[in-house]
Amino acid sequence: MVSKVVSVRSVCGFVLGATSGVVALKLYLYEEQRTDSGSSAPRLIERFGLPQSGAETRFYSNHALSYDQALRTPRWVAEHLSAPGLLGHADRKHCRFRPDPGVPELFTARNQDYLRSGWSRGHMAPAGDNKISERVMAETFYLSNIVPQNYENNAGFWNRLEMYCRDLTQSFSQLWVVSGPLLLPQTQENGSRTVCYQLIGKDDVAVPTHLYKVILAQKDSSPDSLALGAFVVPNAPIGFEHPLTEFQVSLSDLERMSGLTFFPAVERRERLKNLCEVDSCQLMDFKRFTLYISGRKVTSARSLARLEKIVTELKDAGVTPDDYLSNLYLEKKRELEEKEEREKKPEP
Repeated sequence: MVSKVVSVRSVCGFVLGATSGVVALKLYLYEEQRTDSGSSAPRLIERFGLPQSGAETRFYSNHALSYDQALRTPRWVAEHLSAPGLLGHADRKHCRFRPDPGVPELFTARNQDYLRSGWSRGHMAPAGDNKISERVMAETFYLSNIVPQNYENNAGFWNRLEMYCRDLTQSFSQLWVVSGPLLLPQTQENGSRTVCYQLIGKDDVAVPTHLYKVILAQKDSSPDSLALGAFVVPNAPIGFEHPLTEFQVSLSDLERMSGLTFFPAVERRERLKNLCEVDSCQLMDFKRFTLYISGRKVTSARSLARLEKIVTELKDAGVTPDDYLSNLYLEKKRELEEKEEREKKPEP
């Protein structure tokens, strides 16, 4: 059933250039702020506390993030990936989306915000990177790690990009990945640039116009083995004809767009290798991806009717099952047939 958008609310604002001047804010310690007369103004100003944004770094079992309390989405989500760290058998079917208990109720998103909104709940730190335990995986279902994402993008291109990151652990010993939402301007007919984004739910969760992912990959302990790739993709359907390199941007451009400095501890960032020159930056093609998704569907099928529907969908897509999927199908079919036979037998 196709979900209907109940209401659409948008926020728009003009983007102004920086040519009018630069405002600098300098911070001093109390001792440096005091005048010769011993002014206590700073302490008086903060007597009852200063405003808090909630943007401090929040650490979880296998990811860290900074949360935007105004937009009800993360600013950024950081992960560390390695081949051993991706092992495990946790299943997402045991996890449920829910508000982050560490986010004040006033600023949290809720599942009801996404209901019938027309947008899916898109992970920034993927559940698939956190199979080590169900507890660890469950933390990725906190809504502090989620953004409103186009369903086809979430299940398609973005999914393939997440899978590519996991595949990179076979070529690199360690990966550091940072993902997040962007609100980018559009140029109007009169040349003005406007930032405009939709809000969903009673909590006014901001729908990003774009998503970004930055990948820092390391082959060995040598600083010269580091390679980086930064990507910005629209929050919209992206077909298989579009390669990942089409969405590659320079690190400095992404930092300008996001207002964030990525991997500040990396020395001589200008010497980082281009990930897409060291590696192919090639995502799964249509056939491989369709076979992969079909395999997951076969594994989770709970009835023979559902199993046969999966095979029919695969045939309609023009994809022939490979040996792995064929064997998986036969094994699942036997399992479901035996289950139905047991259910038909009368209880003693």
